Amino acid sequence: MQSHRAVIFNGAMTAQMHAKTSADIVVSALPCPHVYGNVVFNGAMMYGVTLVLHARFDAAEVLGSIRTHRATMFEGVPTMYLYMLAHRELDRYDLSSLTRCTVGGQTMPVSKMQEVERRFGCPLIELWGMTEIAGLGTTFPCYGPHTLGSIGIALPFCETRIASVTDAAVTMPAGEVGELMIKGPIVMLGYYGNAAATHETIEPDGWLHTGDLASMDQAGQVFVVDRKKDMINTAGFKVFPAEIERVVAMHASVALVAVGSQPDALKGEIAKAYVVLKPGAAPDPQSILDLCRKELAAYKIPRAIQFVADLPKTSTGKIMRRELRKLDEEQQLIAS
Repeated sequence: MQSHRAVIFNGAMTAQMHAKTSADIVVSALPCPHVYGNVVFNGAMMYGVTLVLHARFDAAEVLGSIRTHRATMFEGVPTMYLYMLAHRELDRYDLSSLTRCTVGGQTMPVSKMQEVERRFGCPLIELWGMTEIAGLGTTFPCYGPHTLGSIGIALPFCETRIASVTDAAVTMPAGEVGELMIKGPIVMLGYYGNAAATHETIEPDGWLHTGDLASMDQAGQVFVVDRKKDMINTAGFKVFPAEIERVVAMHASVALVAVGSQPDALKGEIAKAYVVLKPGAAPDPQSILDLCRKELAAYKIPRAIQFVADLPKTSTGKIMRRELRKLDEEQQLIAS
């Protein structure tokens, strides 16, 4: 349940952080019922932004729209940017009108963010949010430094902290991993008809549990590690899919990657990487594993790699890790 205040306040503070005005032309393919799309839409309505809204995402159509409308911003999730980077004719589109882009909904490998900034010719500002806070909770201000790989700082009038996963009242020291918590006028009223879930999610002093594991540096910048529920337990070691995904995404032939867990008789769970190749690239699992061995501890290296045509995604384009095992079933059907 959201208050009108939370929804309007979030749209206003997001527009403030990203310096949106009536001079902006924003291209987006985010569904409006989703909080990210909702904040983009509300900000446009409130502050006179021209919004070019696509009913669905198609890399060529969106790139063409940016060029045709001389867009100053594109806002999307990581998979949208990855598809555009992999587009064969990306360099033929004039994207020089872009002054900044935003990305959220899921973590994005820094190597790919650097490629976006290089090829789009503008800053890529990361953000983080959730339905329970009516939109964004953190991002970077448009005018100021931004650190790729960080989701930024708290919105104005809001607070974030990193809490111990065993005691929410304990705040972790800078650099230590814990659960990201947020407080402020954007926090939901609660879950409708579910007082128990509301009590579990919102502490009596107003701090909301996000379910995201993260750390915070001395400057207050937040770095998401992964979702608590997505953590893979390999022989007692904690393995975070996002960390493996960031490394695999560095490989020159990889367009998209998602990492999920597989049951293992000896280790309990192992990590498996599902990889979508760039057009024309040949599958080379060994070179991907070699890269992982170079960049990751031995227990974090994926024990299997499967090349797939696409990854399961939500309506917003977020990769659904919980659906990855269905790709195993498809592979078995093909093999049979």
